[in-house]
Amino acid sequence: MIRNRNLIDRFLTYVRIDTQSDEDATEQPTTAKQRDLAELLVKELENLGARTDYDREHCYVYASVDARGSDFDSMTPIGLIGHLDTSPAVSGSGVTPRIIENYQGNDAILKEKDFPELAEHRGEDLIASDGTTLLGADDKAGVAEIMNLVQYFHDHPEEDHRAVRIAFTPDEETGRGTEHFDVERFGANEAYTVDGGTFGVIEYECFNAAEARVRISGKNVHPGSAKNRMKNACLIAMEFAAMLPPAETPEHTEGYEGFYHLDRMEGSVEAAALQYIIRDHDRERFEARKETIRRIISYLNRKYGEGTAEAVITDQYYNMAEVMADHMDLVDRVKKVLSDMGEVCITSPIRGGTDGAALCFRGIPCPNLCTGGYNYHSRFEYASVQEMEKTSEMLIRLVRLARP
Repeated sequence: MIRNRNLIDRFLTYVRIDTQSDEDATEQPTTAKQRDLAELLVKELENLGARTDYDREHCYVYASVDARGSDFDSMTPIGLIGHLDTSPAVSGSGVTPRIIENYQGNDAILKEKDFPELAEHRGEDLIASDGTTLLGADDKAGVAEIMNLVQYFHDHPEEDHRAVRIAFTPDEETGRGTEHFDVERFGANEAYTVDGGTFGVIEYECFNAAEARVRISGKNVHPGSAKNRMKNACLIAMEFAAMLPPAETPEHTEGYEGFYHLDRMEGSVEAAALQYIIRDHDRERFEARKETIRRIISYLNRKYGEGTAEAVITDQYYNMAEVMADHMDLVDRVKKVLSDMGEVCITSPIRGGTDGAALCFRGIPCPNLCTGGYNYHSRFEYASVQEMEKTSEMLIRLVRLARP
């Protein structure tokens, strides 16, 4: 049964707004439609008494909620961050959310044989799409939970709490969520992203991440007279892919294991392109992965002629664990809150990244908190109503915590 109707209604409103980002765009925001949600949030924040500072050009929403109570006046503000965009991997247009009350494993789309962890949600109320789009719980569940916190303290002026600084960012899914993030406008020197999954999990380790764009230049001639003349870019691209370790892909790795992920490819005899993401928790192995790609490019140019292959490798973010080692008090606070709730805290490495990973290296230690969402970036995405409600309670308790 839904206990927090405002939270869930707010979430259902947000997911219906198409905010899909575009990894090929050069401007920020990468899609103008992200402003639709940003501007709605600005209005809601102002109606709830928060002070807002909206960077419309780049689509960043900053907001402040003042501290209440003498125990909190001297404490530094706590930051909470969510992102506006949804993944480019699956359509976010025309999302039709549905509530599966008292899930018992017999849903036509969310099947336990495909996703065994669904068995753990029997008896819960789940929110999913109609199976033609993603849902958008990543990260609109986090956005809704942060907004619920603002609503709560607006409705309960008798409750003391720390000052809160809020940021909603664009383009997190493209790795550009902090590109124009203004640390001074944000106004907090410690924060949490609310962009995780299973309730009770806090994450302070993540991948080192890079993107590699590989281009192959071929030479097309009539196939009837191609001997010793044609250079087929598609075949050379396939050769490049085959030279990477076959077991070091996302579908063969877990935990701290890194990978090369072929995210996109296209081509003809004349030209071919492959787009990879490179991930590893260990910085030395991460650098070695990039060097492997460079060595393959060098080999192909020696074999087929200089200029045949090129790779542009761009670092995206680094493992936040390097920074968080000196700020584990942020994790301890969450552990205390969960303990007070009678819940277990689980720490887990992120097999991905968040805006917090980049912000850690800009002076804001920023671990990642759960949202209650699952199966991100897919048509099978869903969120647990009960876990969203518990996450919302956790955030409220965290802001009310006078001492860790």
